[in-house]
Amino acid sequence: MLAIESSCDETAASVVKNGREVLSNVIYSQIALHTSYGGVVPEIASRKHIEKINQVIQEALDQAGTALKDLTAIAVTYGPGLVGALLVGVSTAKALSLATGIPLVGVHHISGHVSANYIEYKELEPPFLCLVASGGHSHLLMVKDYGEYEVIGMTRDDAAGEAFDKVARAIGLGYPGGPKIDAIARQGRADAILFPRAKVAENEYDFSFSGLKSAVLNYLNSCRLKGEEFSQADVAASFQKAVVDVLVERSMHAAESTGCRKFALAGGVASNSSLREAFEQECGRRGIRFYRPSPGLCTDNAAMIGAAGYYEYRRGVRHGFDLNAVPDLKL
Repeated sequence: MLAIESSCDETAASVVKNGREVLSNVIYSQIALHTSYGGVVPEIASRKHIEKINQVIQEALDQAGTALKDLTAIAVTYGPGLVGALLVGVSTAKALSLATGIPLVGVHHISGHVSANYIEYKELEPPFLCLVASGGHSHLLMVKDYGEYEVIGMTRDDAAGEAFDKVARAIGLGYPGGPKIDAIARQGRADAILFPRAKVAENEYDFSFSGLKSAVLNYLNSCRLKGEEFSQADVAASFQKAVVDVLVERSMHAAESTGCRKFALAGGVASNSSLREAFEQECGRRGIRFYRPSPGLCTDNAAMIGAAGYYEYRRGVRHGFDLNAVPDLKL
């Protein structure tokens, strides 16, 4: 299966066999282009996807030693994401399908993140709990079957990765925030500043990070007004600890409540070293089997879309040429 991913600022293509074996996984990252703006600029992202997508697809086919005639299906992310960026991938996939007669399978981006675990762990099968944490999403899911999900909890405002980016910008680290906070936090004290851990009254499994973000900004503003110095490392470590505490607490509460003994991480924030260590410890303490993709499969890539697309194809999912980009696609 050829898979295409272009939901944000990575142009990616992959060839995946039987949903678990990655024959190639090519990613063109635009981070350097967007760094000076402090975040992803949608129009720039879309234009760069147009420039790179054919090249990336050809490289993925070449690395896999695969020709178009060898493919069973073409999988593509059609939402959620930036609408212009999604349209590039969807239009390319439809054009290839039309030209070759190869079936087209649209894939939900979050389902792709979950499916990265199938690549890393060949033995993993549903049901299991999964936390998808990224720049745009914070979802706590019960994976009932391949491609079948129940949303147990989700963010009410900022996603975890979005909070990382905003706080990193506020303390002068720049973009992308996640890796930079993770790195500098190792030099700081996680107990230096007590930031809030918000709870959502309506759903005990939901997340809210806007109050935490505001608390960090208020702390920084207070320091500046008083003419006091602040430690980037201490702020980063204390903020990161607050995010990790909330994600782990909600997830483990869900695991205990549902009786599920398998738990998986997914999404860009899942590459955070403190988050991985905390889940490793808590799952081990509770006797829960813990799954986490390697960092390269946590961030956006096409291999995860190929894995998800394989199971959608097996479920009989086929899309026509009316397939469109859906930026707010629900799971």
